[in-house]
Amino acid sequence: MLRKVFLVPLALTLVVIAGCAEPPTQQIQEAEKALKDAQENGAATYSADEYAKLEGTLAALRKEVADQDEKFTLFRDYGKAQQLSASAKADSERIKAASVEKKEEAKAAALQAQQVAEEAVRATQDLVARAPVGKDRAAVEAIRNDVEGLKSLLKQVQASIDKEDYPAAQTQAKAIHDMSQGVSTEIQNALAKIGKGKLAKKK
Repeated sequence: MLRKVFLVPLALTLVVIAGCAEPPTQQIQEAEKALKDAQENGAATYSADEYAKLEGTLAALRKEVADQDEKFTLFRDYGKAQQLSASAKADSERIKAASVEKKEEAKAAALQAQQVAEEAVRATQDLVARAPVGKDRAAVEAIRNDVEGLKSLLKQVQASIDKEDYPAAQTQAKAIHDMSQGVSTEIQNALAKIGKGKLAKKK
């Protein structure tokens, strides 16, 4: 009877050991899938720091599993791996949700920047069209070419938006806006040189 009493806790211990001796394969797969989902939703771009930490957690998880795999079966303990996989999955889902929100904000900002850039280019076009040519025909033609170049650059902004690369679209749109302002200043300087205080009326 006494032997049976000792055998019961021993059997329970072996069950617990056996349970911890199996790697949490499904949990790891779920964590890795959650990481991939977060990446596809722009986590690497819109939640870069948190995403980098998450990758570190996954790397630590894989190392922990590999370390336990090298041990003798009875001494394996995947408890830490289970904790890491659960943490990675939860963090992935949280980061994914945050990234989706930040991506929408970036999209709105990119569209706004695109509109501002388009308006700046149109205003510069109008200024060029109304500028008197006079003796500085070559200079005015050069400025008109610059404006045409700005119009071409607007296509790059749209291409970035189409690819959902909203940070790039914002940067490009801001650059176009700044260049438009520079061209406008150039036109004003050209007018000042030929002594025209007022622009010619647009026909």
